[in-house]
Amino acid sequence: MSRFQFVADHAATYSVKRLCELVEIERSFYYAWKASAPARAQRAAADATLQARIRTIHAADNTVGAPRVTAELNDGAPAGERVNHKRVARVMRAAGIAGYVKRRRARTTIPEPADRVVPDLLGRDFTAKAPNQRYVGDITYLPISAAAGGGNLYLATVIDCYSRRLVGWAVADHMRTELVTDALNAAAATRGSLAGAVFHSDHGSVYTSQAYADLCAALGVRQSMGAVGTSADNALAESFNATLKREVLQDAACWPDEATCRREVFRWILRYNNRRRHSWCGYTSPVDYEKNTTSTTLTTAA
Repeated sequence: MSRFQFVADHAATYSVKRLCELVEIERSFYYAWKASAPARAQRAAADATLQARIRTIHAADNTVGAPRVTAELNDGAPAGERVNHKRVARVMRAAGIAGYVKRRRARTTIPEPADRVVPDLLGRDFTAKAPNQRYVGDITYLPISAAAGGGNLYLATVIDCYSRRLVGWAVADHMRTELVTDALNAAAATRGSLAGAVFHSDHGSVYTSQAYADLCAALGVRQSMGAVGTSADNALAESFNATLKREVLQDAACWPDEATCRREVFRWILRYNNRRRHSWCGYTSPVDYEKNTTSTTLTTAA
């Protein structure tokens, strides 16, 4: 309870002057606070309405925090009805509403010394001037419950540095070279052509294999690799993997079975590309970002 409220609650029994002296506030401040009561009530009612809208957005996706909630609230809203992100954060904090913030780390890279020397063409610069110029990719494990046989599925990715869009991906119960070649072929099908594009990865054995090098050559893709054992050299791909598992698994340690895993990962990827607001994209989805910022005709399949 504030000191002003204390005075208001006891003003019928004791003098305002004595109460203000007791709680050490100026009477003028108390009367100013009292005069502003209607405005405070109006703000409280507006915050309650905003909180209800926030809860609706958060119920549909409990991973969103204040920035994405703000973007959702302001999408298509007239200028006079747009809401400030600081106010959204304050209302969410007061209501105990927060995006999911758990991070999990895992090591899936199996280094293999390669005869071929592949340069680092990105140098930790995960940006591009247009779509279909620079890609990063990685493999992450998808743990399955012991009750369903345990083990893992594995997800290979091809992510466009321009829009953060996942243009190619594959899921399998192994980490053989076919996993990453399937993902790159899927990216080529999505874009129509990858000729001249750079694909950056770590030094995992599947990426250093001759079969993968042959596919890159056939597609016109230039390979790029960071230093051995340095995850920061492929931070964009690592961040994507962490986001996927954090938002899909949340407090669960694993998926109950392979079918559920495949279904939930597929659903999340569709949403990631087409609906999920990305800070890099100005809080639009990767697909919308490409549509809004380029005139190039690109396939929009997930």
